[in-house]
Amino acid sequence: MNYFDRITLKDGRECILRNGTENDAEAVLEIFALTHAQTDFLLTYPDEKTFTLEEERDFLKRATENDDEIEIIAIVDGKIVGSAGIYPIGRREKIKHRADLGISVDKQYWGLGIGGALMGACIECAKKAGFLQVELDVVGTNTRAMGLYKKFGFTEFGRNPMGFKSRYSGFMDLVQMRLELK
Repeated sequence: MNYFDRITLKDGRECILRNGTENDAEAVLEIFALTHAQTDFLLTYPDEKTFTLEEERDFLKRATENDDEIEIIAIVDGKIVGSAGIYPIGRREKIKHRADLGISVDKQYWGLGIGGALMGACIECAKKAGFLQVELDVVGTNTRAMGLYKKFGFTEFGRNPMGFKSRYSGFMDLVQMRLELK
């Protein structure tokens, strides 16, 4: 899926939001490693990165070519500073109406509106793809992210008390949230 938008950040700078392409693979892997080192709230640690450069290229190419998935990158001053994506939970008839959403932004760029812009772009793309529901998991102590998700209409539908095990903090609640698309 393709996407493109320009927004003005809270500090006045321009941010380009667009689908990542295979040419962005190296920079996408770099922002992945950076954002996953900056917070303990993301699913993996930087040392668990398993995608090779070629696999990342293939992933971004597939996401661009498919009508029901996308990886959107946020670019400020020519640098990728965040990414977000939607992907089908599955392709079988009984669950193909559901999409999974993931998002991360370089900590230096928090509070500028990038997370909200990426969230809005993903929701727009999920609607375009025909999904009826977008889902995500968030660590229960990540109140900043939960506030963003609630702002966009996501509601909690479950908790797994041992759903997330941090190397540093131990077990934490994993909150399951969903947004119905109408």
